[in-house]
Amino acid sequence: MKEQKLIHEGFITESLPNGMFRVRLDNEDLILDVRGRVVSWASAGTSGFRGTRKGTPYAAQAAAFHAIRTLVDQGMQRAEVMIKGPGLGRDAALRAIRRNGMLFSFKEKKKNSMVREEVAGSTRTLQWKCVESRVDSKRLYYGRFVLSPLMKGQADTIGIAMRRALLGEIEGTYITRAKSENVLHEYSTIAGIEESVHEIFRNLKEIVLRSNLYGVRDASICVRGPKYITAQDIISPPSVEIVDTTQHIANLTEPISLFIELQIKRDRGYRMKSTKDSHDGSYHLDIVSMPVRNANHSIHSYGNEKQEILFLEIWTNGSFTRSTL
Repeated sequence: MKEQKLIHEGFITESLPNGMFRVRLDNEDLILDVRGRVVSWASAGTSGFRGTRKGTPYAAQAAAFHAIRTLVDQGMQRAEVMIKGPGLGRDAALRAIRRNGMLFSFKEKKKNSMVREEVAGSTRTLQWKCVESRVDSKRLYYGRFVLSPLMKGQADTIGIAMRRALLGEIEGTYITRAKSENVLHEYSTIAGIEESVHEIFRNLKEIVLRSNLYGVRDASICVRGPKYITAQDIISPPSVEIVDTTQHIANLTEPISLFIELQIKRDRGYRMKSTKDSHDGSYHLDIVSMPVRNANHSIHSYGNEKQEILFLEIWTNGSFTRSTL
């Protein structure tokens, strides 16, 4: 492994492999990197990145914890944390390192009463994988996913956040606008069509589409009766896939022609239709964008209950599959 020279204002001069970082926790609970820059500090129950003052055992514990977290977040393969002691502060810092669940070894230098902790933290690579998937129906897909390893307490926090994001922040692709010269107003009927205009619009906004498009795309329906119209009759761009082509739209009982212009776009959340619909037969459709129908999480502890596995169950309408989650 390639080595690089690191110098700390004459205090430390040595060669360390790439991906290594040296941290010093001094008597003031100030965390410095090998170049003398402040990594983090803690005192009297607070922690930050600027300034310092004489700390408490809790401050030493927080300082060590933040130092290690900072190194892992920076992608370091290995870190060396030196804690001056002895005393309650040193012991609290060592406990904080152990509670991180990281592999470590230490040796004590009698001179200056210094304890050296060698921490290897990033060897625990997080893995996200699908362990089960099935298609319950054309518009109901199920997947079970695992995220591990996690430290105790992390799985529940991540699980709650992921469930909230899946149910409320995922964008879906929908028909958001319809226009037809046959339509006088939304609650009118058209001779030769079994459904009212309102029912046709309701069926259109329930069509499940799969796409990664951004912006607005045009689509259309152009048929002649008698005919049972389904989602298969929608003429859409190649970038848009219809998940369930059997979804019902309307039933033409007479030999009449029906042409409907459609607009497709991605959106999230609830969007009410505009009250400014024009009188040319153009209407905005209110949509509830919920490609994820439901999501649940569960937690399994292991490793003397110091580590956790997060299980996440996800049900979608088919617009998202295991390969896109």
